[in-house]
Amino acid sequence: MLRLVQYFFVGLVVLLPAQALAGSAEEASAVIDRWAAGFNANDAAAVVKLYTADGLLHGTSSPTLNAGTSAIGEYFKVLPGSGNKVTIGERHMVALGDAAAMGVGFYEFKSAQGASRPARFTFVVVKRGADWLIAHHHSSMLPAARP
Repeated sequence: MLRLVQYFFVGLVVLLPAQALAGSAEEASAVIDRWAAGFNANDAAAVVKLYTADGLLHGTSSPTLNAGTSAIGEYFKVLPGSGNKVTIGERHMVALGDAAAMGVGFYEFKSAQGASRPARFTFVVVKRGADWLIAHHHSSMLPAARP
């Protein structure tokens, strides 16, 4: 019986870090959901607030790297009143530690006029104090399928 109790505690110790990492991926995924909600509300301020002060954004429609709050705000300045929407499709989350996670997947942008733009994304989300924030966001158009 003592041996069984020892195995139980060893198993518990081994599994606890995995549970902590799984939790970080779930919390980071929630930030991506908040990003989509802010985008769908056309609330640029809410979207920009989700990035770290030194965050990096390779936007879908930008040829440059947007570094920092000011540049990211400039990128999203066209969002208010645009009627643009985004739908997140397939998403995979990977815990990079207890304070960082990466989300990779696909989303589809729709303009107010109904034009659709399928794209892919990578978000790196980090915990800064009590908050989970986007440190890196790469978005690019989905290329045509290979023949």
